[in-house]
Amino acid sequence: MEHPYREAAERAYHAFRYPMLAFVVIMLVGTAGYWEVSAGKATLLDCAYMTFITIATIGYGEVIDLSASPGGRVFTMVIGFLGVANVFYMTSKMTAFIVESDLNEGLRRHRMQREIETLAGHYIVCGIGRVGTNVLRELVATGRECVVIEPAQPSLEAMLESYPKQRYLHGDGADDELLRAAGVQRAAGVFAVTGDDSKNLVITLSAKQLNPGARVVARCHDVRFVDKIRQVGADDIVSPDFTGALRIASSMLRPAVVSLLDEMLRSDQGLRVEEIGLPPTGKERKIAELAPPDTDYVVLAVRRDGRWEFNPGAELRAKPGSTLIVMTTPAGRAKLERLVAA
Repeated sequence: MEHPYREAAERAYHAFRYPMLAFVVIMLVGTAGYWEVSAGKATLLDCAYMTFITIATIGYGEVIDLSASPGGRVFTMVIGFLGVANVFYMTSKMTAFIVESDLNEGLRRHRMQREIETLAGHYIVCGIGRVGTNVLRELVATGRECVVIEPAQPSLEAMLESYPKQRYLHGDGADDELLRAAGVQRAAGVFAVTGDDSKNLVITLSAKQLNPGARVVARCHDVRFVDKIRQVGADDIVSPDFTGALRIASSMLRPAVVSLLDEMLRSDQGLRVEEIGLPPTGKERKIAELAPPDTDYVVLAVRRDGRWEFNPGAELRAKPGSTLIVMTTPAGRAKLERLVAA
């Protein structure tokens, strides 16, 4: 990835090289002309100063007396006209340079890359189409840090309309270099949710090679790709067609449950069913110690020894490596994570 400061410097060079060259030529011609007009009596500094105040239209008095030199005054008018025209041209180029955001865009990308380099335990969303946008919405609603990778500029612009502060990288999520730039080595998980099953396969393979510990969830439409994506390391594969059909059936068979889940997802409180993993080492701890009663969460179940314990009592002991399933707000999840890690 090319450094944004270098890109901005190169664009500035191409935009201003001719106006700056013209300015230097006018200064040299003006200095030589005033030297000639003064018959060599003025110093070179006085001649250059006279040229500059003429170009800049500062309005100071004449350093070199031209009252007895009609030719000198004509020369001054010519230098003034050329200099002012060049200054206006340079100003228009600068305005266009700023309006087109050449410099600002480069600096903004560099600042965003620095922010990404500070992230750890975040998520990477490869593909910000219909599915990716909903994934991003859920991550934002539950307070998870994430980075978006998307090759289509219009899709990024649409995303930024809703999430103007979202961190993103413009490019192909299957590119190892771009995944590294997104911090895949430090990421908790990667979403391979482009509209192309073969690309999702490559993203899964690349992410697992760069960070075997990251959880990868892939989107898949064609059932022929399911086994292949699983073989390259996907931890879970989701078919929007299957889950959509299941949702339609659930709306018919259990409408109250679907209504509750929908209301939970629409809640401004960010209420979700979350999982909290206990550290793999340590001692057994009571549920009352891990998750004391609180209005920000409710413990639904504990998975231990490969079995589910639903509605666990306060005295139930959870072993290291167990998983708590809770209904909680983002604030409640943060509380539980602190309690579990203590």
